[in-house]
Amino acid sequence: MISSPVRWPQLSLAVVVVIAFANPVVRAMGPPDSLRAAVDAAVSRVKPALVRIQVVSTYYSEGREQKQQNVGSGVIISQEGHLITNHHVAGHGTRFFCTLANREDLEAELVGSDPLTDIAVIKLKPGTATVFPVAVFGDSSQVRVGDHVLAMGSPMALSQSVTLGIISNNEMVMPRFFGPFGRMKLDGEDVGLLVRWFGHDAAIYGGNSGGPLVNLRGEIIGINEISLGLGGAIPGNLARSVAEQLIAKGKVQRSLLGIEVQPLFKHIRDTRGVLVSGVLPGSPAAAAGIHAGDVLLQVGAAAVHVQHEEEMPAFMGLTAGLPTDQETALTVLREGREQIFRARPVAREELYPRPRELQPWGLTVRNLSSLLAKEMKRTNTDGAVVTSVRPGGPAGDAKPALNPGDVILQVNRTAIPNVTALVELTRRLTANTNEPVPVLATFERKAQRFLTVVKVGVEELKDPGLEVTKAWLPVETAVISRDIAAQLGQPGLQGFYLSRVYPGSTAEKAGLRPGDFIVAVDGEKLTASAPEHDEELAAFIRQYDVGARVNLTVLRGKEHLTVPVELVRSPKLKREMRKYRNDEFEFIARDVAFFDKAEEQLPEHEPAVLVEEVTSGGWAELGTLQIDDLITHVDGQPIPNVESLRTTMETIKMRRPKAVVMQVRRGIHTKFLEFEPDWKN
Repeated sequence: MISSPVRWPQLSLAVVVVIAFANPVVRAMGPPDSLRAAVDAAVSRVKPALVRIQVVSTYYSEGREQKQQNVGSGVIISQEGHLITNHHVAGHGTRFFCTLANREDLEAELVGSDPLTDIAVIKLKPGTATVFPVAVFGDSSQVRVGDHVLAMGSPMALSQSVTLGIISNNEMVMPRFFGPFGRMKLDGEDVGLLVRWFGHDAAIYGGNSGGPLVNLRGEIIGINEISLGLGGAIPGNLARSVAEQLIAKGKVQRSLLGIEVQPLFKHIRDTRGVLVSGVLPGSPAAAAGIHAGDVLLQVGAAAVHVQHEEEMPAFMGLTAGLPTDQETALTVLREGREQIFRARPVAREELYPRPRELQPWGLTVRNLSSLLAKEMKRTNTDGAVVTSVRPGGPAGDAKPALNPGDVILQVNRTAIPNVTALVELTRRLTANTNEPVPVLATFERKAQRFLTVVKVGVEELKDPGLEVTKAWLPVETAVISRDIAAQLGQPGLQGFYLSRVYPGSTAEKAGLRPGDFIVAVDGEKLTASAPEHDEELAAFIRQYDVGARVNLTVLRGKEHLTVPVELVRSPKLKREMRKYRNDEFEFIARDVAFFDKAEEQLPEHEPAVLVEEVTSGGWAELGTLQIDDLITHVDGQPIPNVESLRTTMETIKMRRPKAVVMQVRRGIHTKFLEFEPDWKN
């Protein structure tokens, strides 16, 4: 997956097309020499700091933490190796692999991320002390429509590229008629609340996200983010401010008044103020006495003017930057009279705390922030919110089942104040058993409270046991149908023809060959003449003991032969083979069965286990392990069976190496797969 600039649903817009017949001489000449020189100079200043970022990200779906790979762009902004990019590129990353302009590959770590502005900072981790080349920010407040700009980055995960365009709009917002689904939301946050984009026509594609928008002086004036016909870049001044806070504190601290606003009505002639459309219950604005319908004229000493959507981000930035350690005067117009109210803003929390997988429950859960609690109409932040449920998992099979949006409040009558408490209680309940543990869970779904019993725990894969051992003729057969008999000119012919004789078996040693017709066993004629009779020969053979000899009546061409064959013990079926499930890498493997080797013509004595299941979004899938792969070695250790695989993987789990290498056979090919798990998670 390539991290693409964010795109909105297509809209039916009237488009006026103007066709200009370009002067072919001018086109052949290309850009003027002065522009060409300026582009060359700008590129030379920024290109050494360009970085391609490959990210392993986590997301939470169907009750599991899942992984995916995406690629974006970034640019180095400090000699210590800090890179600025988009939150939607790096914000959920667990591993970062960066390719510098000189093609050096380095890992990086997440410093901080801000979904409200879609800005993230990661830091390169060189093996030795390094002074990195940097790109510098320009003053984005000086950007004007018509300015030439360069979009730089790694589109489609290719090497660094540059496209040329002009600023088409320096105050681009998402029009209200796009509706709620046309807003850009990341982790529940509306990016358009604070960002007023630079629209430009420099071509950007998937993978350009996070790359710099550069002026002809070689200065960063934006961070590319969206594609909406026009490209869209976050203004550099805002991006730099957020990046500096992330580098200094790891997060961006903002204030919350708790007022919701919209531009003034068109019919109101007064150009002052912004319309208060709502007030959050329990917020500083509510405590101060602000009401819906008030017109907010002034915040502290700053006058407010919001008649158009384009003016909204500046107002939101003003209120988000208020100090939380002192009261702020709010001047409002109410029923024709100006009044002053005083409110003390509070620190704004993230809306959606990061989810966490709770594997024994088959759930992903998150804490309630105060904002999320208000949106869910809850009176406090107690409990753990279910964000997804694994189909067929413990919580999904409970009666009643838990659903996304439910809030778990108690387990076995013990209060659950947050996710950490739920994780710790689950650990204690499942510590000394390999069997699921029934627990009584109390949860709320909107205004209703429910009780349910959840069988918590990851059930071990059971040994499937063995089928009753039977005698077996080591061949594969098919029925001699009436149609086949008729075409052979022997309409009365009944029995089986051999489609396969297993190499090295007693049947091969007795002289049986593919194509032979078996018509009798120990003189008793076979009567099979249709596909539904395909078990007749096997049923005859099962009446004998292992090691017995039977005389088969065989037709081979015009010959009638009696072939004595020793019967052997029936091999284990595929479903009888022992299995191993690895929960860290998320795959299931089993021992190789006799029939696997026969069907795939595998070497008889090659040690291996067969991959039976690879979970979507797990580390195994990310490392390109596939169903039916044969794992022959892990980190150089031979893997003859699932017990050796279990022992090797448990040792790896204790060592927590940076990388794990599996050698696999895939068809006729041998491959080495490198896995780089995030052991912290």
